[in-house]
Amino acid sequence: MKTTVLISAIAEWNAVRPLFPNAKLRSFPFGECFDMVIQDEHISFFHSGWGKIASAGSMQYVIDKYSPDLVVNLGTCGGFEGGVKQGDIVLVDKTYVYDIVELMDDLDVVPYYASSLDLSWLTEPYPFPIRRGMIASADSDLLPAKIPLLQSLGAIAADWESGALAWVAGRNNARLLILRGVSDVVSEEGSEAYNNIELFNERARGIMAQLIEQLPDWLNAVKL
Repeated sequence: MKTTVLISAIAEWNAVRPLFPNAKLRSFPFGECFDMVIQDEHISFFHSGWGKIASAGSMQYVIDKYSPDLVVNLGTCGGFEGGVKQGDIVLVDKTYVYDIVELMDDLDVVPYYASSLDLSWLTEPYPFPIRRGMIASADSDLLPAKIPLLQSLGAIAADWESGALAWVAGRNNARLLILRGVSDVVSEEGSEAYNNIELFNERARGIMAQLIEQLPDWLNAVKL
């Protein structure tokens, strides 16, 4: 199985690189990448970049150039208080984008960039405890005032990239596995990680190490 792993945020990529000290870094149009063999599986890792633009471009690039059987996105997210806990791993099955502003019409634009991920190829029971659910994406850290709206639409967490990755993968009929660890829990009062980048970086290192360690078992759960 040809597998491509996309890592989005700078802190997430910086957490992953030291885990593979012998990796030979090379470049692609959106950042760094390297190839590794993990338990006899050839896996290509790409720093796909943060935000929707880099995510969409990177996804289309790796699909067009490498035709992977599976694309995996490993990363972090902010969880909603009362729905998830810090350290939970979210298996994303739906996404939507919430920072589109339409002022010329009363059209509901959210459904256009919403995606449902087909995970029928991922066998159950899953190899590790997860929270399966919806993530809301925007080019923004999560504003506490937005939480009631996002929860009303079904989201349990938010990030910057999953919505774009899922939408482009869906347009290409590509298999996509998104696993996001909850780095911080956001309430209507805010988050302990806001204005505390050191805390986020520390938690990102722990989450990414956990996800990389668990990756072989997730790949073993894939049945094509």
